[in-house]
Amino acid sequence: MLAEKQTVSFAADEVVAEAIEKTGFNDFGTEPYREGLEALLKTYDNMVKDPGGRERCRNRVVSQLETRLRWEQAYQSIPEIQEQEIKAPIFVTGLPRSGTSALLNLLAIAPENRAPLQWEIQFPDVWPGTQPEQEDPRYPYLVKALEESQNKAFQKIHYVDADTPEECVLLHAFAFDGAQLGFEGLFEPYGSWMKSRSLENLYIHEKKQLQMLNWRKPGQQWMLKAPSHMWGIDAILKVFPDARFVWCHRDPQHVVPSINSMNRMVMEMYAGDCSHLKDVGQKLMEWYASSLERALAVRETLPQELFVDCSQQEFAEQPMELVERIYNHFDLPLADESRAIMQAHVDANPKNKHGKHEYDLETYGLTETMINERFAFYTSDSRWPISD
Repeated sequence: MLAEKQTVSFAADEVVAEAIEKTGFNDFGTEPYREGLEALLKTYDNMVKDPGGRERCRNRVVSQLETRLRWEQAYQSIPEIQEQEIKAPIFVTGLPRSGTSALLNLLAIAPENRAPLQWEIQFPDVWPGTQPEQEDPRYPYLVKALEESQNKAFQKIHYVDADTPEECVLLHAFAFDGAQLGFEGLFEPYGSWMKSRSLENLYIHEKKQLQMLNWRKPGQQWMLKAPSHMWGIDAILKVFPDARFVWCHRDPQHVVPSINSMNRMVMEMYAGDCSHLKDVGQKLMEWYASSLERALAVRETLPQELFVDCSQQEFAEQPMELVERIYNHFDLPLADESRAIMQAHVDANPKNKHGKHEYDLETYGLTETMINERFAFYTSDSRWPISD
């Protein structure tokens, strides 16, 4: 078995050369990527012992490099992409499992709003010769692939199809920076590398990706979502000075076991057997606690009118009232057509439509006391609507 594991190489030069050979391109763009790539590959090499998992992780990195090469080629060869304006984007963030995905899905259904879709996250580059609003020939392939590979347990946690709005953290993967799949930052050396640096280049890269998506299908109001944006509030505002934020809150007693359950499924899907990795539950709790601490500290320095706060309970019980509050706070016009479309979405998507997500603390080596103590800085602050 050891020999089989060693056949999967995580050497950076090798994966870069493979991507260049497969695409015929060699320009990865001006935003730095090599340090993050090397840290990521070393992390996979250290943590992933399962032979199939090692192969999947390596193949994913090669595919990301190929996409980045094709993406950069399109960005440079289609001048109109660089002319696209991304005005006053709204970033939905906060602790994971706090309603951020469901809120994005609701907001994005309105015709004036635009969010990255799952198929666009998978294929952000322009298919050669295609024009704006033209169907990408890879789209029907992904629709079929997602239908055939649906993981019913994962769908209960995070429903996915080709046209589902998706969090832009997955776009960050092409920058070899940020949260990646959500588990890489828990391990070394990637975790320390990512947390020790400015994320400004990451958001410069994201802006260019959004310009490309906007060229392919124009949007009026961009809606972007990821809990990992908590790490980059300051960087976001450097790159998008007119950005605004919707901050979702939830009791960490529900957040921590739920995100651990989701994280375990993602790790097993990509890395395979991870039973040798210890204290993952506590590491993930610490990741989000420190993310929240950092974000709230940055927020203290900013005008509070940039933020709308909501609880997961408010969204679950009064979704349209929350939508109206967001629109009013950011002075966005809410047309009758958009209100009706969003209400129809609410009616068609009751809670637990795709099944109830079951989880517990003990599985992840955690207790209620541990969570209470680590998140006391948050739960004891009456400013945050944490009710559940």
